[in-house]
Amino acid sequence: MMKKVLVVLLLILNVNILFADDINLWKKSTLNQIVQSGELRVGLEPGYMPFEMKDKKGRIIGYDVDIAKAMAKAMGVKLKLVPTAFDGIIAGLITNKFDVIISGMTITQQRNLKVNFSDPYIVVGQTVLVNKDLQNTIKKAKDLDNEKYTITAKLGQTGEIVARKFFKKAKVITFDTEGDAVAEVLNGRAAAFINDHPYNSMFMDSKGKGKLVHLDKSLTYEPLAFAIRKGDPDFLNWLNNFLKQIKEDKVINLHERLYQKWFVDTKWMKKIQ
Repeated sequence: MMKKVLVVLLLILNVNILFADDINLWKKSTLNQIVQSGELRVGLEPGYMPFEMKDKKGRIIGYDVDIAKAMAKAMGVKLKLVPTAFDGIIAGLITNKFDVIISGMTITQQRNLKVNFSDPYIVVGQTVLVNKDLQNTIKKAKDLDNEKYTITAKLGQTGEIVARKFFKKAKVITFDTEGDAVAEVLNGRAAAFINDHPYNSMFMDSKGKGKLVHLDKSLTYEPLAFAIRKGDPDFLNWLNNFLKQIKEDKVINLHERLYQKWFVDTKWMKKIQ
């Protein structure tokens, strides 16, 4: 009898310990801290059309910004955007300069070692913009794999990884911004620029007409996701449920409306710098 009582007491004790651990985990979670502070801090780098960029008044706008606004509204908190250089954005997250990265970040295994990713919120791929003078020579992406060609990409983005992996014979040069990288191609100092399909498509519609050729067959499969710090299951659960809701709720239809606004309709291009 005594043995059975001891077993029951030990079970109760273990349950209480587990319950206490769960409560402590929740108290320390980013989600709880956001709710308590009344502010959602989002790390992003303006300059990646149409995900985040500055309008003529210096305000940050874009697809990711609208997603972040909807997220903050669902939490019942204010939104604070924290502009951060992309090559240091993961370090900024880890050191708690913001709560989540919403900045067109591709899920990679290397990044996943440092941060946790939500489910993808959109899928893109890398494509190539080529100087028009080379359109008869470079008809497909693999034609660029030649030591006589220079390829540009933005430092730290997937375009750089793709350029170095797929075009080992070519010279790869990186720049701090997409604009500087693609300008090298416009000015004839480089043969091609590699970046995400949405950015390249938007650039062709604005500044690339008659000057560049878009090789629009995607070289990669790239799911973009929110990034958060490790060891935060409550926040990850909330983010994944948020994504499922905005994708599946056909009454509000937020996911489709934002896609149409930023990827189909290009009226917003008149507002940017």
